Amino acid sequence: MPEKLLDGVRVVDLSVADADAVTRLLADLGADVLKVEPPGGSPARTALPTLAGAGISFAVHNANKRSTVLDPDRDGDCRRLLDLAATADILVDTGQTAAYGTSGTDLADRYPHLVVLSISDFGATGPRSSWRATDAVLYAMSGALSRTGPTVGTPVLPPIGIASATAAAQAAWVALAAYYNRLRCGTGDYIDFSRFDAVVMALDPAFGAHGQAAAGVRSGSRWRGRPKNQDAYPIYPCQDGYVRLCVMAPRQWRGLRRWLGEPGDFQDPKYEAIGARFAAWPQISVLVQALFAGKTMKELVAAGQAHGVPIAAVLTPARILASEHFEQVGAITDAELVPGVHTPVPTGYFVVDGEHCGFRTPAPTVGHDEPRWTADPAPAPPTSGAAGDYPFRNLRILDLGIIVAGGELGRLFGDLGADVIKVESAEYPDGLRQARAGDAMSESFAWTHRNHRALGIDLRSVKGKEIFSRLVTQADAVFANFKPGTLGSLGFDYDTLVALNPRIVLAGSSAFGNTGPWSTRLGYGPLVRATTGATRAWTSDDAPADGARHAFYDATTIFPDHVVGRIAATLALAALIRRDRAGQGAHVHISQAEVVVNQLDTLFVTEAALAAGMAEVHADTSVHAVCPCAGDDEWCVVSIGTEAEWDCLASLLVQPADDCGKLVAELKRWTGARTAVQAAQMLQDAGLAAGPMNRPPDILEDPQLIERKLFSDMTHPLIARVLPAETGPAPFRHIPPAPQRPAPQPGQDTRAICARLLGMSPDEVQRWIDEGVLFAADEPEAGP
Repeated sequence: MPEKLLDGVRVVDLSVADADAVTRLLADLGADVLKVEPPGGSPARTALPTLAGAGISFAVHNANKRSTVLDPDRDGDCRRLLDLAATADILVDTGQTAAYGTSGTDLADRYPHLVVLSISDFGATGPRSSWRATDAVLYAMSGALSRTGPTVGTPVLPPIGIASATAAAQAAWVALAAYYNRLRCGTGDYIDFSRFDAVVMALDPAFGAHGQAAAGVRSGSRWRGRPKNQDAYPIYPCQDGYVRLCVMAPRQWRGLRRWLGEPGDFQDPKYEAIGARFAAWPQISVLVQALFAGKTMKELVAAGQAHGVPIAAVLTPARILASEHFEQVGAITDAELVPGVHTPVPTGYFVVDGEHCGFRTPAPTVGHDEPRWTADPAPAPPTSGAAGDYPFRNLRILDLGIIVAGGELGRLFGDLGADVIKVESAEYPDGLRQARAGDAMSESFAWTHRNHRALGIDLRSVKGKEIFSRLVTQADAVFANFKPGTLGSLGFDYDTLVALNPRIVLAGSSAFGNTGPWSTRLGYGPLVRATTGATRAWTSDDAPADGARHAFYDATTIFPDHVVGRIAATLALAALIRRDRAGQGAHVHISQAEVVVNQLDTLFVTEAALAAGMAEVHADTSVHAVCPCAGDDEWCVVSIGTEAEWDCLASLLVQPADDCGKLVAELKRWTGARTAVQAAQMLQDAGLAAGPMNRPPDILEDPQLIERKLFSDMTHPLIARVLPAETGPAPFRHIPPAPQRPAPQPGQDTRAICARLLGMSPDEVQRWIDEGVLFAADEPEAGP
């Protein structure tokens, strides 16, 4: 049986509730995760939603782990916790260490080899460090809420679960990066991890790549954050549901026109331009609605694919778990989620060498295991540097990634010191290079491709293949997120790469994975969200009724692109850790559709259980109210779940607590007389999770983010304004903030890479530039 990527890595899990997902990611990759629980077990074991009395979220997020009970009131058990920490590699804590008479900082000081990940809602420092957050509050304060919903009126919350899952992905990435640094220099770390910081950076960042379409049109300095158009990727009703179109390229428009019967009013070539098409879409839409009205989702998807039109059914969460594609590729597991109850669950995010690497064993019963490790520790390689340097400074990445998901993967490695070489052809540049008229570089590209070098090369030419092959022999990893088969058509499938370099790691992502019935479908993000059920869940009863459109509001998000980058980075790094230990390369892959399903795993499992009529399914009854506040289009989000929280709200409003509906109505009147920040502070003081709806300018002025130095000024010689940019994935003790080398122009470093890495002479490089094998942004230096 092949060695798992993180075999031998020991993790003490002192997390509770939403943070359980962090260590589930490490467990999926093979780490020995020992969950430490108090007598009676974690309170999350019975938190809503429940199936047969067991918390669904706990059951899903604690699969593949072991459980031991340590009583904080017994000195012997407190010592056992210290013994576990002394022999662990990573310890994840959400404040539970305090009950055992210690803390994350104390453990990091006591055991210098240990990586301590201390997770809280807002971090341990800053004026809002005592605030509480739910997913809804994180959506509001991160800026994500301001991008969803109708143009005016009540904003629409994204589905609950995405924010916590995004924070978990970021947390797993920083923990594994610190562990890799420990392998390099012998020193662990202490990470004061804020879920708020993570969601600001990794969900729908206001100051990060916004996708190919936005790169050429958006003006970041004036955007207030409310949606400008929720029908950029239109959704239409049909006989048995809804379908979504995503017509971008001229050839796709011509396919739609053929499907519509070549209407005479739209034969003008001007409609091949997306702007002209967009302006005429109300008229085009009438034709589309008539064509779609009497057909089923399945019929429309098949016909659309036949015409080359990007289209997807808007499926429900329950339906996606039963889809033939997810079942065929192993993305769904029939699991005994709780004793005696079987239900389909998402397998997990990761595919390693063609096999899903995820759900193996159900969440353990309380105290099922002794407080000890099951295997010898992973062998430690000789240290190769001192603490305080970048952990990836000896890694070289050949980055073929494109747009946001691919660009983020490379940037995450570049920000931690890797030599990331952006590989582009002159004919097919990265779509993020599209810029506003008159601009030399888009802000999205500048954010996403800092700390890269750029190589211009034609991989379809014989000499280009030879040059790239020579680079592969010197590289640690190749990153790519092309549609399946593209890398092979260039002559560089995994078998070819590993023949050139047996230690190479090939990492990447695609819309629906490398195999299965849907693998060849066009993978625009809006279509992925529609197919996976996220679009169907992105709705609200508070949104104003409008007979002219559907009720779904996910059009302006680029979820899951940024989080795909984090998941892929974690998987790639785990593969590199095994490579360094065992000398074995790997082909690792992420399906963006499976990312969405795993981000919403609790929702999907609950919906599937309800749809199947399973007994004893109890949904989460928490209320997440989007409340109007004083001012123009200002909002505050308030979460109320427990009986104690309803009592807190009733006391604050001086109202009876016996009618929740009346309490929420009174809450909205109460917030309407206060600013969003005032209301949130008073609600937090009363014991409730609440937060103001931030827009991009508000995020830069947020006192918590300022105190924690989340952003620093980034300059680029081709961009007039200073760009706020994240300082790094988390505040490490022993890893410095990210460097800020400007994103390169196409082919900017071609000459230097060919000379220094391949030993090519200036004349030889120029020859291949002249023949179109290479291209360079710079002119050769003049002779003496």
